[in-house]
Amino acid sequence: MPNKKHPKESLVVSTDQVMINDLNNYNTLFGGVLMKKLDNNATLSARRHARVKECVTASTDSIDFLYPIHQSDSVCVESFVSYVGNKSMEIFCKVIAEDMITGERRMAATAFLTFVALDENKNPVKVPEIVPETEEEKFLFESGKERAERRRIRRKQSKILNDIIGLEKPWNLGGEAS
Repeated sequence: MPNKKHPKESLVVSTDQVMINDLNNYNTLFGGVLMKKLDNNATLSARRHARVKECVTASTDSIDFLYPIHQSDSVCVESFVSYVGNKSMEIFCKVIAEDMITGERRMAATAFLTFVALDENKNPVKVPEIVPETEEEKFLFESGKERAERRRIRRKQSKILNDIIGLEKPWNLGGEAS
């Protein structure tokens, strides 16, 4: 396995039309539908980079919904590896909505997801480093270390919270919940 790759080697682009059953009550694309598209694309980018059978989502770090996506739009998701740790990969996703009538394109959302590559025994494996080339790739790579540190802090906080929150069944007005 090569120890260095360019982000473009992990690029995955998928475009779909927005179907009526993908719409919420505001007549725009459900956020959850978009989240599924992001996770699917990012998984393929991670697998393409690591060249393993399985990569798992470690976290969805952020999704910024910038503009609504309408039924008259197509939705294009582009994803690629923007930063790597030893065994984790940060995937940057951008969502471009295109009005199919006017041709107007707009950045509808951006997202960062983190994946871990697994071997056949489900153990994390080392992933290739990346060598950014474009201005966009360089910006994402250079700011990646800071995002990775924020993920580490958030993961520690999540573990503390997990130790505090309970697993007991909630009580309702009529007695114990089933």
